[in-house]
Amino acid sequence: MDKPPLWNVTTLLSNETTVMNTSNTPAHSAPSLSVFFPAYNDGATIASMVITAITTAKALTNDYEILVVNDGSSDATRDVLGELSHRYPELRVVHHPTNRGYGAALRTGFTEASKSLVFYTDGDAQYDPREMQLLWNEITPDIDLVNGYKISRSDPFHRIIIGRIYHHTVKMLFSLPLRDVDCDFRLIRRTVFDHITLEKNSGVICVEMIQKIHAAGFRCAEVPVHHYHRAAGKSQFFNFPRIARTLIDLSLLWYQLVWKHTDKPGAKQQ
Repeated sequence: MDKPPLWNVTTLLSNETTVMNTSNTPAHSAPSLSVFFPAYNDGATIASMVITAITTAKALTNDYEILVVNDGSSDATRDVLGELSHRYPELRVVHHPTNRGYGAALRTGFTEASKSLVFYTDGDAQYDPREMQLLWNEITPDIDLVNGYKISRSDPFHRIIIGRIYHHTVKMLFSLPLRDVDCDFRLIRRTVFDHITLEKNSGVICVEMIQKIHAAGFRCAEVPVHHYHRAAGKSQFFNFPRIARTLIDLSLLWYQLVWKHTDKPGAKQQ
């Protein structure tokens, strides 16, 4: 695929969307916020995601940062992020020299995030960063994780079927409390990662994370969010070799966390 022209970034700059803060906390006294995107060959979408995230975060809190983890992209992602980072000082970019996997990108993002709350979603624009505010409104003092769940899935039919099989298999094997573990639209307290350690480099990291958060006694809330058709690029998950590797990785994770009961991180302080 040819690189998209970088003037798309400039066009987006002139069309920033205004986001209103509808929470009860004024931006000047709100918690700090890290927003990060794992990105792999998302050159056609990452600029709009970053710019929308900046506008949204700015309405929620005065203390925020935007982080993109470029997981060894081979398209225009690096170039687009380079231009964006010159225009926006609140943007930090971490480049993996090679594609290390979705889990590795998430682990880097959680390590690099420096604020008290951490929001992440994918860089492919299948979720709307403006709906971050829906999660923000639910992060009360007694909630540690707010997880989105898809109102409906906007994917090709075969991906919807595979996704449903995966979802029900995971819920059955791991007894997870969330209705949509596969929804990568989350707001998490940074202190959660003082009590759990993530190890997976593949997409099963989401199951690992929710299982360990649940086992550690952290409290979760869920809100419905919209899911959109992929505007560009293709999914890195939905091919048969990767599905096979995911099933193997998921089996090993089940053996580790359920069968052997090795998912006991340091207990959360009450």
